[in-house]
Amino acid sequence: MQINSFITKILCNNIEQASAIRQLLIERNRQDSKWGEQNHPIERWTGILGEEFGELCEAINETVFDNGTDKGGYENIKKEAIHVAAVATSIIEYIERNQHNGGRE
Repeated sequence: MQINSFITKILCNNIEQASAIRQLLIERNRQDSKWGEQNHPIERWTGILGEEFGELCEAINETVFDNGTDKGGYENIKKEAIHVAAVATSIIEYIERNQHNGGRE
């Protein structure tokens, strides 16, 4: 069974939701391959997530205001939203791994 149909049948309400989750998982795997398991102090996560959220805001602004840069467009918005979701997921994973000590390594 393909992952998309598995996610759709088991976890998701619709194909768009399944596609979003699939893209999130692909990005999480890419991040783990690039950086390894991330175990930052909890206060450092705000900077990491904030940086990704800033890029999402920039992509939205560049799309809405059409400033003639290559940072706008719905594909860039989607890419940056996936990055935000992936970092937020990393934070949850970190807490799950470290909840026995208050979220600290």
